[in-house]
Amino acid sequence: MSSGDKDAKGDRGAGTADDRRAKTLDQLMTVGREHSGVTVMFHSAVAAQQGLSATESKTLDLLQRFGPLTAKDLAERTGLAPASVTGLVDRLEGRGFVRRVKHPTDKRRVVVELNQEKIAELAVFFDDWARDVIEACEEFSTDELETVIRFLSVMSEQQRKAAARLSR
Repeated sequence: MSSGDKDAKGDRGAGTADDRRAKTLDQLMTVGREHSGVTVMFHSAVAAQQGLSATESKTLDLLQRFGPLTAKDLAERTGLAPASVTGLVDRLEGRGFVRRVKHPTDKRRVVVELNQEKIAELAVFFDDWARDVIEACEEFSTDELETVIRFLSVMSEQQRKAAARLSR
């Protein structure tokens, strides 16, 4: 192992590897809280522009990414209780963002699908942000970005589980 490898693993320098890891985890929690806060505020501001809550806005995002979903699917993906999902879909439908349609293969079931024309109105709020993200990513290597993707994927799944536990 080269001395650079030791530095990368935290085996050299001030303190032990355990101390460095503890400090790094503490910093991660602090930065994570900050990121969570600004993310909620950003999505709340975008949602407010259309008269939506952040939950309603993120539900539209789920439908955009995964296509039409049943209320049960939405409950599973959001971690919300089924009764909450019903009210959520009612509100989105009332504002013209979604519609309930018969399931394509099981006519007894209903799926919630996006009104694409109405959703297009939201895209303008994310265009500048998408450019900012791409620009900020320029300072990171592809390997670093892949690590961030892996980390965020794991954390998203953990948070989804935590939300589901809270909704029971």
